[in-house]
Formats: sequence, C-alpha cells, structure tokens
Amino acid sequence: MNCLIVDDNIIALTIIKKLISLDSTLSVVGECFSAIEAYEKIQLNEIDILFLDIEMPDMNGIELVKCLGEKRPMVIITTSTTDYAAEAFDLNVVDFLIKPVRAARFLMAVEKARKIMVVKSLALPDQTDEFVFIRESNVVRRLKISDILYMEARGDYVKINVPGHTYSIHSSLKSVAEKLSKNTFLRVHRSFVVNVSKIDTVEGGMLVINQNIVPVSDAYRAVLYNRMLFL
Repeated sequence: MNCLIVDDNIIALTIIKKLISLDSTLSVVGECFSAIEAYEKIQLNEIDILFLDIEMPDMNGIELVKCLGEKRPMVIITTSTTDYAAEAFDLNVVDFLIKPVRAARFLMAVEKARKIMVVKSLALPDQTDEFVFIRESNVVRRLKISDILYMEARGDYVKINVPGHTYSIHSSLKSVAEKLSKNTFLRVHRSFVVNVSKIDTVEGGMLVINQNIVPVSDAYRAVLYNRMLFL
C-alpha cells in the first residue's frame, strides 16, 4: 500500500517512516512537512494510507482531511494529544495514534487499513450485482441494491436512503453512482440520485419516493421523463 507521511517534525516523521519499514506491504511514496504540501501531492498521486499529524502551521491535519473530498486516502492520525480524537473519528479516520507510537500499536492500525481496503475491493459491484457493501463508521454492512430509494450528497458524505433507515458513508455522489447500474439509478439533481423504479409521483420540480420529496432540477427533468415508461 502506498503511504504518505505528513508531519512538521522531522524526528516524528522519521519514526513513522521507520515503523512503515516493519511491514513489507507498505511503501513510502512521499514525505511532507505541511498539510498544504500534502494536499498537492495527494492530488497528483495514488495514496492508500495517509499518516497525518494534526498540529501544523497554516493548515492543520483536521482541515486537510475535510478538504480532500473523493481523493482522500485512508487516514491514520499520529499526534501527541488526544484533544482532537472525537473530531477525527467523526471524520471516519482509520485510527488515532498517540506519540510516541509503539510498533505493535502501529501495526494494529495498519491491519485495520488493510481490512478496509479488502472490503473496498469487494464493494465495487458489477452492474448486475444484487448486493453492495457499505462502510458506516466502523461497521461494514451488506445492502440490497433494490432496497435503495435514493441517495443524497451532504458535503463529503452520501446519505443512502432505504425504507425506514438512512446510512451515511464517506464518499462523493458521483463515485457512488458510478458503481451502480445506470439502468436503475438516475441523477435528477446536483445532490440527488434516485432509483427510478421507486418513484411514486412527479410534479413540477419535485418527485415523491416512499413519502420522501426529492427535488428535480431543470437540467435533469428531460432525462428523467425519457427514462420513465408512459402509457
């Protein structure tokens, strides 16, 4: 797995690099002393794991995670304080390591990341697949595709709505929609993708799915009508 280390302290950065060398499946592809430098490197490279310090000048680690969007790799925080733990886990990081980081604890965090990567590889469905797997917080769930009513973009998260429940996953709406059948799902708004077979009514700029109102923008209305079977 490709790793990027971000820390403004050269000694801390060197220690993480040495810990990475303990696992032959890990490869350091970059070292950054600022979050801004890291942001630029992530845009240009395929990074699997980001080992990230929090307290850095100009832009801190939490701010970096928030602005990465769909280019965001798996994040393992490495910091000297627990002050940001709650905020970090709200951002769905893989793990939160307190410096000085022990080798055993480091390898446990890497193993978590490895399991997540395996799940992600299994969760890229063929368009004929009946199920997908989603990761919500630290729980991996199997989700029946035909149960999905619609999906809504909310910042760096996508809300997946099924009857009686809503799941929240860290992704972009574009990325999720690309993994689902275009014969079943259709974008009707910049922030909404719907399961066409679940539409109950359409009126003006709104449609209703299972008693939920979803907006339809002018740009997508003609495409929606072309997909609907009229008698």
